[in-house]
Amino acid sequence: MLKPLGDRVIVAVADEEEKTVGGIVLASNAKEKPTTGKVVAAGPGVANHHGDVQPLTVKVDDTVMFDKYAGTNVSYEGNDYLVLHEKDLIAIVD
Repeated sequence: MLKPLGDRVIVAVADEEEKTVGGIVLASNAKEKPTTGKVVAAGPGVANHHGDVQPLTVKVDDTVMFDKYAGTNVSYEGNDYLVLHEKDLIAIVD
């Protein structure tokens, strides 16, 4: 598995629904970019000005919301992931 560095997290992006409420199937270019996913790996955190590592707020298996155009898409062992800085996360979904 990939191991993120610093304040980065690796997210498996949730697939968005392909149909609208009315049952109309959307073309792939008309779909909104997904903004939720599950954290599959988290870095150790970043060092503060004293040199102590500040751990991340999120942890593996958290479902998170993130900025629409944030992060870097990566593929690893046939799976697609999004690598984000913790600051690009909006919320943890309960």
